[in-house]
Amino acid sequence: MRCDEIMTRKVISVGTTDTVKTAAQLMRDADIGFLPVCDPVTGAVLGAITDRDLAIRLVAEDRLSNTLVGEVMTPEVVWCAPTDDVITAERLMGKHQKSRILCLDAARKPVGVISLSDLAQSEEEPRVAETVRQVTARETQVP
Repeated sequence: MRCDEIMTRKVISVGTTDTVKTAAQLMRDADIGFLPVCDPVTGAVLGAITDRDLAIRLVAEDRLSNTLVGEVMTPEVVWCAPTDDVITAERLMGKHQKSRILCLDAARKPVGVISLSDLAQSEEEPRVAETVRQVTARETQVP
């Protein structure tokens, strides 16, 4: 099965000069916890911002809501192509311990997102369970 068969196609994104308040409002309104951060001219992905980024890099550091997305986003993005096999997305999610992965086109523009719930709804349980174990390994490790 290909990634474009299970990905969520409606991708909401923000730019580096949007405020974190705008990002948080978009997340709230769409009931999501992840936004790609895209170049306003090319549309290429520059990073991502998550609800966890907002908590760890904004609230925990007592920053204001007018902070720019570019100041708190995660610049590393784990991604696959929409034509890749779902197994590729699963492996990348497990390896990088990500619960969501972007699907990017050849110009690095987002065309979809695959989440653990997308995998769970489309795949065999044993493979999904292994991916979930890999993604959540950081949450269960004792320092």
